[in-house]
Amino acid sequence: MIAVGQKLPNATLYEFMNEETEDCSLGPNAFEVEKLVAGKKIVLFALPGAFTPTCSAKHVPGYVEHYDAIKAKSVDEIWCVSVNDPFVMGAWGRDQKVGKKIRMLGDGSAEFTKKLGLELDLTARGFGVRSDRYAMIIEDGVVKSLDREAPGKFEVSDAASILKKL
Repeated sequence: MIAVGQKLPNATLYEFMNEETEDCSLGPNAFEVEKLVAGKKIVLFALPGAFTPTCSAKHVPGYVEHYDAIKAKSVDEIWCVSVNDPFVMGAWGRDQKVGKKIRMLGDGSAEFTKKLGLELDLTARGFGVRSDRYAMIIEDGVVKSLDREAPGKFEVSDAASILKKL
């Protein structure tokens, strides 16, 4: 498992863009992690799945609620990563009204999640390989803080807990 002080592994994450820009087309776009993190301070939180109870009722809403306070701590971006495709992540972002506050990044094949060593095998329950619930603070690609939840818990990866660490 990745540890504090280590550099994030490179992988491709996918984001559904609701608006076309000069750099991104409408719909799913692929992004290299090492390019996204270069020179930035990022709060990344990951969770088992889009539209799931704790994730939708507490995890994402907490980061939307604390967005201004987190950004005030010199954070460039907030990422939500889940082992879902970019269409699902885009729809979930719209449902959660994240706007441009949170980048909803899909790791559909769990490439990034597996490279981090933070996968959760829920195959026996019909969910396949998912991400553990965790949050990290990243500076220029290096993990400065990593808080992984115990199974079934939601105590250390929430926005209020991460805000205290910033």
